[in-house]
Amino acid sequence: MSELPMTVRVDGLPDRVTIYEVGPRDGLQNEKTVVPVEVKAEFVRRLVAAGLPVVEATSFVHPRWVPQLADAAELMTALGEEGRHLPVLVPNERGLDRALELGLEHVAIFGSATETFATKNLNRTFDEQFAMFEPTVARAREAGMDVRAYVSMCFGDPWEGAVPVDQVVTAGTRLLDLGAGQLSLGDTIGVATAGHVRALVAAFGDAGVGTDRLAMHFHDTYGQALANTFSALQAGITTFDASAGGLGGCPYAKSATGNLATEDLVWMLDGLGIEHGVDLGAVVATSTWMAGHLGRPSPSAVVRALAG
Repeated sequence: MSELPMTVRVDGLPDRVTIYEVGPRDGLQNEKTVVPVEVKAEFVRRLVAAGLPVVEATSFVHPRWVPQLADAAELMTALGEEGRHLPVLVPNERGLDRALELGLEHVAIFGSATETFATKNLNRTFDEQFAMFEPTVARAREAGMDVRAYVSMCFGDPWEGAVPVDQVVTAGTRLLDLGAGQLSLGDTIGVATAGHVRALVAAFGDAGVGTDRLAMHFHDTYGQALANTFSALQAGITTFDASAGGLGGCPYAKSATGNLATEDLVWMLDGLGIEHGVDLGAVVATSTWMAGHLGRPSPSAVVRALAG
């Protein structure tokens, strides 16, 4: 079997996309096995060496909430100068303080499209979350940092069910209005389908938010992540979050399984002739190596096919 798919272009799709690698942060945050900081640092370095243009390294969240990432400052120090250019998640101003102390250049905040998840994850109401984020974003921007905003539960919420499209647009535009440069729309429990994706992108367009400011963050809970990615490509989206080996989920949403695997995304993009700059073999090798540290095989179909 060939280790690359045949390339067949499809009219109307972007020529190039950016893969935003979230494995070291979103992928590992949910793992029960505590990964040593030196292994995390090697994981990040390998992903950067594989050509991934953006690798989100960690989160400055309180260790009580995500024990796996309690070593965030140690990790970023170990990564040295290279680490300064990698994004980190900051849940609030205290997290931002730690990122500023280390001289980091890119941060992300994590909001919710629903009231229930905002309450459970952020200990804030839907409206209160924006007041919490406002000083964090303002200070980050004043310091010359680039700010990304995640919105979770964009397609469905395990407590509230289907989430109205206009509610997601309201949450997203409020985060952009605070000063975020890019908005990542998260299918936190993996319930999105292709038509829903198109409708949400179109609704943001109607609200004046172009596809150049949007990214998609799909989970493969129901096996829809690649179908949803193709739909988003058709809608003009050019940034996609993915996790090496399909690691990750959400520690606050029990029904959320793994992220879209970076390897599965790369395989599809290669088949479509869409440029991305990532070495598929290097990412497969990295995911196989990390699966060894975690003591279980990678959930990625492409990793299983190529590494098996």
